[in-house]
Amino acid sequence: MTRRPTRLVRVLSSALAAGALATTAACSSDGDSDGSRGSGVTASPAARKQPTASPTATLTESGAQTALITAADIEDDWTQVRDTEAENWRDSLLIGTVDVSDFLSAKADAADCQRLMDSLFDDDLLGRPSGASALRGFQEGDSRLLYQVASYERTDPQESLDWMATLPEKCDEFTVTDDGEQRTVQVIEPALPDVGDAREGLRVTVKGETGGEDATLTLDVAAVRVGNNAITVTAGGLDGDEHDSVEQAVQLGTQRLEDVLAGKSPAATPSEIE
Repeated sequence: MTRRPTRLVRVLSSALAAGALATTAACSSDGDSDGSRGSGVTASPAARKQPTASPTATLTESGAQTALITAADIEDDWTQVRDTEAENWRDSLLIGTVDVSDFLSAKADAADCQRLMDSLFDDDLLGRPSGASALRGFQEGDSRLLYQVASYERTDPQESLDWMATLPEKCDEFTVTDDGEQRTVQVIEPALPDVGDAREGLRVTVKGETGGEDATLTLDVAAVRVGNNAITVTAGGLDGDEHDSVEQAVQLGTQRLEDVLAGKSPAATPSEIE
């Protein structure tokens, strides 16, 4: 799991429109609070359910840092590592050229699978951030977890999420080759918490050899969009399944980002409460 050195506020409804509609209903109600009398003009159920709007915030560098999770947010025995170490994580099992013959007539799918492998190696599934960004790395045994918060002001993270959604079908199983060694890659879609404006997850399993011995690399990847900002979590290693930690990071991390964008201080993590 890697990252090269270069490496989500909901879209809020218009308070003006909702307020104008509610005012029209109130003025035509002859004092009745539900707006059911007078002219009969009432706010629609959809309008009444709209959240209170606030200005769309721009994620700053300090805001991105504040939105990062801590080891307490993902429980288990994760230990935070230095940022410089996390920036340079690389896993050689992700290196290789996709075997186009695996795809028969769907040659374009091979290009998507190659993009997946390259993006996992570079830790840039959503592309390079166009605005503020921050990252934090954690380690537990042979497993690693990389958590990123970034703004995509001049790009559209939804396009990358839409692309990720196609991969479990396009890249369900394929082969990559590196220096004559073949590795089998499988891609499935795990469940994620219903958070943010949009979200996608992948579990990628790479079976091959490392140091002359059979090895299986398992990576759980999740991306959550909040407006034109996003969090990305990549976790796993030779120790296997880290999906629970990814779920926790997604659940708590999305809330932290939403709080920061709303101008609030994120809720204290367990470690800060003790």
